[in-house]
Amino acid sequence: MTTQQIIELFRPAIIQIATQTSTGTGFYVKEFNLIATNEHVVGQNAEVTIAGRLFEKRLARVWYTDKKHDLAFLQPPEDVALAEVKLGEYTSLHDGEVVVAIGHPYGLNYTATQGVISKVDRVRDGVKYIQIDAAINPGNSGGPLVNKQGEIIGVNSFIIRGGDNLGFALPVSYLREAFELYNSHYGQASTRCPSCNYLVLPSNIDATKYCPFCGSEVKLPIPPEKERKPVGVPKTVEEILTELGKDVKLARDGNNNWSVKEGAAKIKINYNPENYFVTGDAYLCQLPTDTTQIRPLYQFLLSENHNLDGLVLSCTKQNIVLSCLMYDMDMNKSNGTDMFRQLFQKADYYDQLLEKQFGCQELLEE
Repeated sequence: MTTQQIIELFRPAIIQIATQTSTGTGFYVKEFNLIATNEHVVGQNAEVTIAGRLFEKRLARVWYTDKKHDLAFLQPPEDVALAEVKLGEYTSLHDGEVVVAIGHPYGLNYTATQGVISKVDRVRDGVKYIQIDAAINPGNSGGPLVNKQGEIIGVNSFIIRGGDNLGFALPVSYLREAFELYNSHYGQASTRCPSCNYLVLPSNIDATKYCPFCGSEVKLPIPPEKERKPVGVPKTVEEILTELGKDVKLARDGNNNWSVKEGAAKIKINYNPENYFVTGDAYLCQLPTDTTQIRPLYQFLLSENHNLDGLVLSCTKQNIVLSCLMYDMDMNKSNGTDMFRQLFQKADYYDQLLEKQFGCQELLEE
């Protein structure tokens, strides 16, 4: 199969994953009806946000974690027919074989990088890994490593910082073993003991936090009685989103990032503690294909900016964006709510107006 054919095959099975602190990739395996990803992507969360090509953002339970092999399994959406992709065989791999790593690096949807296997059985901390020269970037974590037959042969796991495309994927043999270990306990929160590999369940955990076989401390992916709340500026942002009727769990898009929809507009909110600003960017639509409309469109945007208070219309490449910005020390729940309410309302208003009056195109989404 060509790289493009592999991407098209896997695109409906690739899952974006986000928590309060991280983002990553997962993939659906129909044989076991689970989404696989890295344990470090889900962290301590028993529930994460997922999204895919065939469904919008929603919450998903974490059913299985395995810190030693850096694996986690999630509940897939029940109302969506996700694509079927197959697991390959680790024993058939050889050095120099062409592979494709698929994921969402830096939030770029469905990015694939091609490379070769540098070493089939590189051992680190007692676990075999497939060493590859295909670039694995932040966001690729948890995505599938695929051979040219379109079969999953590994799970993209980590890179060596400072290395030149030194990527490592957990072999599919470990993944299949974990699937089969958990299969008879489907729907139960579980964790695999990193010391003895015993599968710990609510029914056998010792004193609520110890492996019954070897006594090592473990943690089941069970939702806490009280959710861990953010503090400082992120707390204020989430209070504002709640005030405006948004589900903050679904809005979370990694560390200090949130994304919501208002009408057809997609709004991204970011807090950067290094430059002290909270920003909101509403991606409205794209420039019209009728070039005669571009000049009057620009004139309209400039005239609107003269009248807008606290908001700015701009063009970023082909996208028309409505933005707001506030210094973190100046923002509180009251003025922040006013600012984002205005952004949300104006975003939906301008999105419809620009498409109707200037023939602007709908925003392209992957």
